[in-house]
Amino acid sequence: MKKLIRFGIAGGLGFLIDASVLAALLHLTPLGPFVARVIAIALAMLATWLFNRTFTFDRSPHSLAAEGFRYGSVGITSALVNYALYAALLIALPALQPLAALVFATAASMFFSFFGYSRFVFREK
Repeated sequence: MKKLIRFGIAGGLGFLIDASVLAALLHLTPLGPFVARVIAIALAMLATWLFNRTFTFDRSPHSLAAEGFRYGSVGITSALVNYALYAALLIALPALQPLAALVFATAASMFFSFFGYSRFVFREK
């Protein structure tokens, strides 16, 4: 249960970074919602990896490179699912605000992330 709570905190942190960077890029740059979201996801993924590695799951028994590769594999797959849902929502519902699409897409991909990180990245040998 402790891991699930910490994973929720990491996810909340990642969500705040994702949403804040997306909002800032949309407001301060000419980037559209699709390019801005790629940047926001990348920064959020880096932050959640650091948090999860330090506080949620502890370091894995694998080397930093192997752990980073595994985390990146799960994170990129989860990010692709998240981004595909985000893009589909924006295309299907053009009046939908990008931050609302982010909320729905993130909630839907959260379960995949926890399973992947806990079973593939940070599990013991």
